[in-house]
Amino acid sequence: MNLRDIKKDIEYVVGEFVDDCSLFISMNPDKATDEVMAVVEDAVNLYNDLKDKAAAKVEGKKSAYFDGIRKEMLQKVDALYEKLSDIIAAQKK
Repeated sequence: MNLRDIKKDIEYVVGEFVDDCSLFISMNPDKATDEVMAVVEDAVNLYNDLKDKAAAKVEGKKSAYFDGIRKEMLQKVDALYEKLSDIIAAQKK
């Protein structure tokens, strides 16, 4: 694993989440757009944080460091999907 790969992964995973949020907003313009936009803002902050961590100078084994970033990314994006799912479920009630 190298820096280019981790940056591509961050872009893809977080970008897909933002796309899913945009799809919900476009299909449901009258439902909870403010709440979804707050989750999108969290995703953008996560993206910036992960990119900064990936670009930081690392002493020692870089692949282990990048694996940690990937694990953090997946956990945090999963939490964002749970927030989005909760928002969508609340709109169905």
